Amino acid sequence: MNPFSSSQIRGTWATLLLPIREDDSIDWARLADEIDVLTASGAQGIYSNGTACEFYAQSEKEFDRVGSLLAEKCERASVPFQIGASHMSPQLSLERVRRAAQWKPAAIQVVLPDWYPVTNAEACDFLAKVAEVCAPIGLVLYNPPHAKRVLQPEDFGVLAQSVPSLLGVKVARSDAEWCGEFKRHAGRLSLFVPGNNLATGHGNGAHGSYSNVAALEPAGAARWNQLMELDIDAALGIERRIVQFMKGYILPFRERAGISNQGLDKLLAAVGGWADVGTRLRWPYRWVPTEDALALRPVARRLIPELFEH
Repeated sequence: MNPFSSSQIRGTWATLLLPIREDDSIDWARLADEIDVLTASGAQGIYSNGTACEFYAQSEKEFDRVGSLLAEKCERASVPFQIGASHMSPQLSLERVRRAAQWKPAAIQVVLPDWYPVTNAEACDFLAKVAEVCAPIGLVLYNPPHAKRVLQPEDFGVLAQSVPSLLGVKVARSDAEWCGEFKRHAGRLSLFVPGNNLATGHGNGAHGSYSNVAALEPAGAARWNQLMELDIDAALGIERRIVQFMKGYILPFRERAGISNQGLDKLLAAVGGWADVGTRLRWPYRWVPTEDALALRPVARRLIPELFEH
């Protein structure tokens, strides 16, 4: 696959989620089946080894097998893909980037070194070295709200100016003021916002989402993305009900039981029922029991039927 430019990184991208057996190993057959569903979903692309794919809990051998499997299936289906090569260690992340480049993804995703917050100068140094290793493939920076350093629009402007190979970012904000400041400081970058707020972000100039809504229903998330181009008011109406479902039925698992973001993403996939992913996380993180997910299936279909129309 040819490397993407910033202007090509658009729309709803679906995440891989690791199917985990009871012995804490990866179920590779279920992962292969999951990728087949995603390549047929109509999503603009697929990415591996974000938070939901538990990149932090993979051995290097497992990382290579996940990336190779995704690349093989996406190339066969002519679906764009990105490889997440993140690690809390900058040295290990760099080695993951080096190996990920062999699969010729559209882009490579990374997080900033995460044991101690980096300065802007250190972030520039990190990204410049990573870009050198994976050239001509460009970079996407994932900056989640739990990062040690949550960057502001002016910080992204510094990185965009210093590292030409930086193509896009994934952030937690989608409001008009923040998106406007981002455009002023770092307008050449592709801006990806949370999936459940994509219609709002779209109206504020964002370009897409690495989407938790795609974790719930990838084909429905892709259709919703298309609707934003045709009828933004209708898309915003769906967003209000997506947010209602998230706040009323998904986020309480974090508030009551401390379930992590990756646990919530797997809960969404089990509610959607589009693939046999399961809710189990790798040790030591806790997950939501499958029966709780099954109980939410009719609730999701009642509140946001447009996602499940197929």
